[in-house]
Amino acid sequence: MKLKLIYPSWPKLDRQTEFHLPPHGPVVFAAEVPPEVDLSFTDENLQEVDCAEDADLVALSVMLTSQLPRAFEIARRFSDRGVPVIFGGIATMLHAEEVALHADSVFLGEVEGRFAAVLDDFNAGRLKKLYDYMDDPPDIALVGTARRSILKRELYNYRGTQMLDLVHASRGCKFNCFPCCTGYLGGKRFRPRPIAKVIEEMESIPNNRLFIVDNSLAQDKEWLVDLFTAMAPLKKKWVSHPILDDDEILDLAAKAGAWYVYQAVFDTSDFIRSRIRRLKERGIGVEATVILGTDDQDEDAIKRIVDFLLEIKLDVAEFTVMTPFPHSPIRAQMDEEGRIISNDWRAYTCDKVVFRPKRMTPDKLQEMYTYAWDTFYQGSGHALKMADLFKAVVRREVEDGTYRRYQPAPIRSFNKERTQPSS
Repeated sequence: MKLKLIYPSWPKLDRQTEFHLPPHGPVVFAAEVPPEVDLSFTDENLQEVDCAEDADLVALSVMLTSQLPRAFEIARRFSDRGVPVIFGGIATMLHAEEVALHADSVFLGEVEGRFAAVLDDFNAGRLKKLYDYMDDPPDIALVGTARRSILKRELYNYRGTQMLDLVHASRGCKFNCFPCCTGYLGGKRFRPRPIAKVIEEMESIPNNRLFIVDNSLAQDKEWLVDLFTAMAPLKKKWVSHPILDDDEILDLAAKAGAWYVYQAVFDTSDFIRSRIRRLKERGIGVEATVILGTDDQDEDAIKRIVDFLLEIKLDVAEFTVMTPFPHSPIRAQMDEEGRIISNDWRAYTCDKVVFRPKRMTPDKLQEMYTYAWDTFYQGSGHALKMADLFKAVVRREVEDGTYRRYQPAPIRSFNKERTQPSS
């Protein structure tokens, strides 16, 4: 049978340099597709989707809420031709009831050990409308190496610089932070993969630069000691979400190749200042992730945060507007308070205001989003600051003998030129 896997495009964050990482969900899913299935993959952010392509079944991997409108359009194009469509991925889980209106089948939950049975149903003509494993995650030991061979690797670079490959060492998160859906999606229990399997997967990735996409590397100190110790001989350079603020762990992370860390900055406290300083002292760069529009922020508070980031000479910052995604704690609160003003999923890109803030108007918050980006990057721009981070990693790669020059991909301009993705 022919299975067509599609990763729909979505509007990119306003003012951020546009770049494209190899998608993680599709390659994790593809690892569960039996080898006898003829599998093809299209990342619509970099390639055209051919809705006339011959396929027995189409699978749409949808990570972001803002991908849904385009995913629904693609599904309709194939359905009009009589080709059945199955949806999966994070956004599918968050919007299951709505997705079901556009799909022949919906897969909810983690895929390991489950998709072969779905294909058996399909081949027998009994594909179910719903496969729901949300409350029954598979044994974490079943998570194997993602099938990255489906990717056209030459597409994933920026001006000739190889981008990062995504990999995960654990699932689930015990913290349940207010803007995050992870507690709903992956459970509130930390589920680490066997370290030997993580290392095996990292070794299999030809790219020297990785993004460890775990929601937090601050959940289990003993496991982190073992993980970073095992990673050090690989000489990979990697990016991650926050790392446990502990001397031993930070030292081991630096030795294991920590390149830079996404660090949430929610105030200008000495606590945040210390966390950033301790990372930078070990040669680990910091990209601040700053959510604008929280209930304790007014216009002056946002300006103070931007001034603080400039004062401490932060490497890079990403500013986003707080967005009440379904099944996040903040969504439940705002629903109760009647503060959500838009459910247009195309606007759920984290750069548009879709709720009523407590301490300013929606228009003022939108203005402050622009202010934050323009003020922090005045005189340099996001692309130049990112270039400085890449220069730093190249120096480290040259020093330890792992640097290699990457060939730039052919220039593809269609995604920038069109206002609506073509089909």
